[in-house]
Amino acid sequence: MGGFTIVNEKREHVFTPEVRRIKNTFMKPRILAFIPAHNEENSIRDCLEGLRDQTLPAGVALDVVVVADNCSDQTEAIALDAGKEFNLNLRVLRTVGNKQRKVGALNAAWKSIYGDPLNLYKERPTKYQIYYQESVKGILGMDADSRLAPGALKHMWEGLMSARNIGGVMAKYTMRMPLKKSSIPKDDVQYESKLASDQYGGPLARWWTHQQKQDMAGWLLDLQYRGGSTYVLGGQATLFRPEALKDVVDENHLDGPWQDDSDVEDMQLTWQLQKKWKTLISPHARCFVDSMRSYHTFRKQRNKWQGGTVELLTSGDIGVRSKHMWKLWRSQFRTLLNLSIRVLFALLLAVSLATGQFTWTWLWLIPIGIASVLNTIMAIKTPMHRPIDVVLAALLISPELYMWANLITFVDVWASKMSADKKDGWAIQYSAERGQTSSKILVGGLAFILAGVVIVGLAVHYRTYLTSAPVQQSVSPYLVMGWKTLTVLTVYTSILMIYKIWTLRARHRA
Repeated sequence: MGGFTIVNEKREHVFTPEVRRIKNTFMKPRILAFIPAHNEENSIRDCLEGLRDQTLPAGVALDVVVVADNCSDQTEAIALDAGKEFNLNLRVLRTVGNKQRKVGALNAAWKSIYGDPLNLYKERPTKYQIYYQESVKGILGMDADSRLAPGALKHMWEGLMSARNIGGVMAKYTMRMPLKKSSIPKDDVQYESKLASDQYGGPLARWWTHQQKQDMAGWLLDLQYRGGSTYVLGGQATLFRPEALKDVVDENHLDGPWQDDSDVEDMQLTWQLQKKWKTLISPHARCFVDSMRSYHTFRKQRNKWQGGTVELLTSGDIGVRSKHMWKLWRSQFRTLLNLSIRVLFALLLAVSLATGQFTWTWLWLIPIGIASVLNTIMAIKTPMHRPIDVVLAALLISPELYMWANLITFVDVWASKMSADKKDGWAIQYSAERGQTSSKILVGGLAFILAGVVIVGLAVHYRTYLTSAPVQQSVSPYLVMGWKTLTVLTVYTSILMIYKIWTLRARHRA
């Protein structure tokens, strides 16, 4: 099915035997999967095996289009072999010179079915193509490194078909935990190849994976508590209604539903869908996705996500808004609040200790206790958690480290927003995942420690002066005002945490 332009044609009222045969063959309702794959030879087979495991709705067929996007590896050959092995109705669509990356690959798959509005020759679709278009009742967009859990596709289909006004249903995402490196015998002849397969990771990679998984679980639980409506239909696994995607194309005069105006193309598409359609998460469908195994790749990915989100919130050029924007602004405010509390506490503590005016109060343990309870519940509600994850959450070790990782991203994103230099989030993330960039966390950590040592040394050296009465009297009013401000912010944050604990009482599953 090559590119073509859809045109109006007169419908036949009396079907010939040939037309009737065509209709019986192509009018069977079907789900059409679009899988963009750029050099995904290590993951595409696993993705397709997950589709093999699906139980399709009665009378519904599944077709798969793998888009081999500017591939220089064996993605295409492996996909074709897997399609035969798993008995999938699969074809590979090859792109050459696509500069829009994932967006261009998805739109290429779309045009192969529904035609290219930019086609100057205005080719008429054949009867086969028209009947095929009409038979597609759901379009599954998913990443090549994702895998649907058994039954997920049927659950998403049931959600999509539950009401006429639902434009898309997203599966719940769970990060796959890397296998332990220590589980590979040292004398295994495939030791090096297994390590290079990205299926294994050390303690730090497994810790990072759980933090991302718990973060995703918290987001999913919050959406379900508020009714299941989502402001982003993630590209990892979402089932769309074709009519909804056509609306986006027609209303915005596009040549395909997906756009590269933003680094978060899935969120932009969701906001456009929400003008007429509902966008939901499935309470039962699950999709397993890969995590970022290191702080460096994690930060580059989150910079792209958060940068794209901030761009959608603040840019008038993109021209799309969402009824869920207040949720995103609320999230930005909470992050700013968490950053302010930590910076203010560190500053007040340092000045109080340096000037000999620090006083401990047991009331400080109250918000710490609330945070411990909240994070313990979240760790327990996170799918496939480990005992160590619950312990580290209760001790607030993991939540605090992960919080600081996100705070650094928050500062970096807003600093970039204020800068005139526009960064390519996709290119940065790809480069980080391929190891083409290096992390500066070690240098930054050493600089932070060195700065701390210098400040402590100066405070000790000038101890007599800093604790003198004139200095204390001049600093005291600012300390009092600062501690009062910190108290108000902490009380407010504690109320938010108590409310979060209250919402987690619901029997929703992450």
